[in-house]
Amino acid sequence: MKPFQSLVVLLLAVALGVIASQWLGTEQLRQFGEVIYRYGGTDYRSTVPQVALMVLVGLLVLWLLWSLLASPFRAWGRYRRKQGRARLTEGLQAHEHGHWQRAEKLLTSAAEDKEVSAVAMVTAVRSAQARDDDAAVNQYLQRLATEDATSHALLLAERLLAQERPVDAINVLDVAAIQPLPPRGLWLRTEALARADRAHEAYGQLGALRKQKVLPDAAVAELEIRLAAQSLLEAGDVNALAAQWEATPKALRSDPDVVSAYALRAVALDWDEPALLNLEQALDTRWDESVVTLYGQMPVEKLATRQANLQRWLTTQPSSPALLLALGRIAARQRQHTLAEDYLHRAIAAGAGPAAWEALGEVFLDRGETALASQCFANALRQQRGDDSVALARASTATPLDPIVPERATIEEQSLMGEPAPVQDRLHGGQDRMHVEEDRLHVERDEFGNPRLP
Repeated sequence: MKPFQSLVVLLLAVALGVIASQWLGTEQLRQFGEVIYRYGGTDYRSTVPQVALMVLVGLLVLWLLWSLLASPFRAWGRYRRKQGRARLTEGLQAHEHGHWQRAEKLLTSAAEDKEVSAVAMVTAVRSAQARDDDAAVNQYLQRLATEDATSHALLLAERLLAQERPVDAINVLDVAAIQPLPPRGLWLRTEALARADRAHEAYGQLGALRKQKVLPDAAVAELEIRLAAQSLLEAGDVNALAAQWEATPKALRSDPDVVSAYALRAVALDWDEPALLNLEQALDTRWDESVVTLYGQMPVEKLATRQANLQRWLTTQPSSPALLLALGRIAARQRQHTLAEDYLHRAIAAGAGPAAWEALGEVFLDRGETALASQCFANALRQQRGDDSVALARASTATPLDPIVPERATIEEQSLMGEPAPVQDRLHGGQDRMHVEEDRLHVERDEFGNPRLP
């Protein structure tokens, strides 16, 4: 309170005291009743308001005496709290600076103050975890359990998740004494459910997570996609898969991870046609390289239909490496080796990488060209290591006079010099070289052109 305000309050108290004393001294107060107190044969008379005032003054005096007697103890308590706050501050700072043992010592000392014991013990647990002291962690957790059950459950659940024990973490967080869970507890329980292969239950907690603002909006959206895809993969049968797919928001059905999870689970349950149909719808809505790669790798039939769809998409995505690779794989499965080789050459040129080299090697291997297949597989290994690929070299059966042109990765890169020379040109060239050689040796010939014998 400010000095001026204290002065005003004191003056008002004095004024009220003067007015009350004047009022209590009048004879009119006897109409409120009299109090007679007899002690040692003597009667003491007073009015009721006067007695009430005396009692109030007596209580005030007793309170002042008690305050004077208790003031040293209160001062000591304030000193201890001040020291405890100072140790808590120093301990938190030591924890942030990485002085783990010093932080633990300060925080355990600060935990003697009941008001800050939970905060101090939580940070002490984290300091012990940082130096990988399990004995100290368990000791601090036991002490924290008596101070704050909620903080103890959150730390223990986090520790169990780090140890890949999601079921135990769920059991810790489901204790009735700590319900309702705080926002961080909701997030930990959601993560535990997902790791325990109960993603459909975890998906149901997304609304609460959004409401509590536990995570940023981008992180919540990413978590929703992950849980939706995992829920589809966990479907036990076709009916459960269909129900989960219907429960999935329409905005997520074209997401690459979600639709890929649905297609993989549908194929695993021998539900091929819906798997292909939803992949096609997703690609028509939102183009994605990973989805078209999966579409080309699906172990299902209807190769001609898939090839027609891929060729239709090729008109709008002519340089897509995943699309060219998928076309090459589909053609190879139909044993259209020439077409497959063409698509795979183009896929390699577009940057499809080791997968395209492996597919091309399988095509050559299926045709019995083991040398080229080996070169393709070697290039796949080179690109996996981050090295550059080497141009293919096909074994040539041409004459030494023919130019040798190595096999390129793509048809477009073939040199025009690789075209074989016309037969007539090669014959005339041979005859010219023969005449030059004969002239050099001065061989005599008869009228028929045959060499004369000596």
